[in-house]
Amino acid sequence: MAKLLQISGLVKRFEAARPVVGPLDLVLESGRITAIIGRSGAGKSTLLRLLAGLERADGGTARFDGKPIDPADVGVVFQEPRLMPWLDVAGNIAFGLHHLRRPERAAAVAEVLEIVGLTPHSGKYPKQLSGGMAQRVALARALAVRPRLLLLDEPFSALDPLTRLAMQEHLLALWRHYGPTIILISHDMDEALALADHIVVLDGPPGRVVAEFGPDLPHPRRRTSPGFQRWHHRLVAVLGTAAREEIHAI
Repeated sequence: MAKLLQISGLVKRFEAARPVVGPLDLVLESGRITAIIGRSGAGKSTLLRLLAGLERADGGTARFDGKPIDPADVGVVFQEPRLMPWLDVAGNIAFGLHHLRRPERAAAVAEVLEIVGLTPHSGKYPKQLSGGMAQRVALARALAVRPRLLLLDEPFSALDPLTRLAMQEHLLALWRHYGPTIILISHDMDEALALADHIVVLDGPPGRVVAEFGPDLPHPRRRTSPGFQRWHHRLVAVLGTAAREEIHAI
């Protein structure tokens, strides 16, 4: 696969002199799901906000196919769905499609509604939706514009366990259909192992890459399988080592 996203020496500081991220180097390949995991305070969400253009880096570069990241190439889904309450489901999904003619816009909305299983609910408003349904709308809205890079900041963490599992399946279905490169921020090691073919472990502050893995697990991934459990224990060991090193440094 061709290299798509290359992060070189990326640094972010807030008011303190010490960086909260970086210097950080990372290369991601096109068409893959990369999960970024790590303890709270490791800079995961800050990294995502830098890639989304919501924060300005204090040093280094993030380049997409050799060029600065164009916001038009990026879709973002946060922990909260952030739907517009005055628009129904179809209207929320169509919000970024006004550059299309009406028939094309309607077709694009219908297509993504079918994939996430919300066609019967297209006329409902956000206040009428469950948490899982609202987050499906947020995913559908982000992917309807066909972004090449989809950034997900713990999008399922507020959902109950069964809904979370269902949302992971919806994400895989959308990924297979639209084919974006996905970066998923998660605290959940099993979620990372279930979805991603590339797992990056951050630790910090300042956020830095301490490990990368490419789990060789076939899809669909059974969480009870011996292979899955071996990878789970491997990630636990890496995160535990990082935590112990941080304690000893204090």
